[in-house]
Amino acid sequence: AYAQYATAPVAHLAAKPTSLDFVQAAALPLVALTAWQALFGVAHLQRDQTVIIHGATGGVGHIAVQLAKAQGAHVIAVASARNADFVRGLGVERVIDSHETELERSASAVDVVFDTVGGPNAPRLALTMKPGAAYVSIAWALPSAEQIADAKITAQGMLVHPDGQTLVDLAHWVERGLVTPVIERVFPLEHAAQAHELGEQGHVRGKIVLDTLS
Repeated sequence: AYAQYATAPVAHLAAKPTSLDFVQAAALPLVALTAWQALFGVAHLQRDQTVIIHGATGGVGHIAVQLAKAQGAHVIAVASARNADFVRGLGVERVIDSHETELERSASAVDVVFDTVGGPNAPRLALTMKPGAAYVSIAWALPSAEQIADAKITAQGMLVHPDGQTLVDLAHWVERGLVTPVIERVFPLEHAAQAHELGEQGHVRGKIVLDTLS
């Protein structure tokens, strides 16, 4: 729900990073917690591993790129050609065009796939993974049971959960300049429907924010 004020358990809260303004801070918690929990809580991404982030330009994806880079991982982004420079600016080492007809031939021996989009590309990404790799999806578009068995990988859908301590940890990463939210556009609260219409177009870079203070 959207509102000017809301209540929350204190354990779900953390202080705003001093280096962010209120709009940037508002853009961070949901997408950053989602990316953190997927990459580190579920996939256990480690330094020098290779991760593919499907949907690297979106709200969750662009933060996931930065978290993975800060962890010392090698990041491959699946994104449209027009967004290639944008994701490279976030630290991506290699970009796979999301319209590539043979996506599964574009990478190999991948340790982690983080899928934020779903759709027809998602199961094909399983073919880029090495045995023991982890496939995590917030779109719940998972490879088939047969694919999982054949590739000898794990695959799991996930939903984010509140975690104030992780927000505190994220704030430290923000203050060190390792993570910065990108804002696509800011809407006043009364224009929430327009914000949804923009998001549904599927071409957003970073996060859309509703501003209740203006």
